[in-house]
Amino acid sequence: MNNPVPQPAVEVTETSRLEAFSDGVFAIAITLLVLEIRLPSTADSEKAGTLLNALLHLWPGYLAYVASFITIAIMWANHHTMFKMIRRTDHSMLLINAVLLMVITFLNFPTAIVAEYIQKPDAAIAAMFYSGTQFMIGVLFNVMWWYVVRRPHLLEHGITREQAQKLLRQYTVGLTAYPVAFVVAFFSAHLSVILCLLVAVFFALPIQRREISVN
Repeated sequence: MNNPVPQPAVEVTETSRLEAFSDGVFAIAITLLVLEIRLPSTADSEKAGTLLNALLHLWPGYLAYVASFITIAIMWANHHTMFKMIRRTDHSMLLINAVLLMVITFLNFPTAIVAEYIQKPDAAIAAMFYSGTQFMIGVLFNVMWWYVVRRPHLLEHGITREQAQKLLRQYTVGLTAYPVAFVVAFFSAHLSVILCLLVAVFFALPIQRREISVN
């Protein structure tokens, strides 16, 4: 009797390469943000009166830079925390992580749009574009964690599915603030950007995920 041909198993690997690649992408994304702060031209300096005034007039760029820098830094910290609880990964998770990183690096573009248009008639569109991009990043974070929750064998030993689901609910609650920032953009682009920053600060707080320990 012929032996049955073994079916190929789903490839499951350690997370070290995924984390190393992700760290590199986060570092590049956060570094590129400063390139969106433009040096004031001679004409701008003359129009503003002095170089100091010209530099002060660049405050929208500073605001967008600080908001996005803090946001990406906190995303990196949460990504790191997440993978302290994840022991293994598979092909689908690699793809989800790749899409997440793609949108995170794209955040540089909405940041530049906000810096350019936040004092212009299209400020609301710029803020909506910015908050919408942040929302998509939040969704992808939730998709990745939801994927892991449904596959407990990917989690570190000692972390139960119930604990993972509790953390997922906490991430989902924070995600609801981005649509609020999107709507607020119709009335105040500045407040919308600040709300996005506050959401990032929320995710930086030592919420109950620290109760989940890795043995």
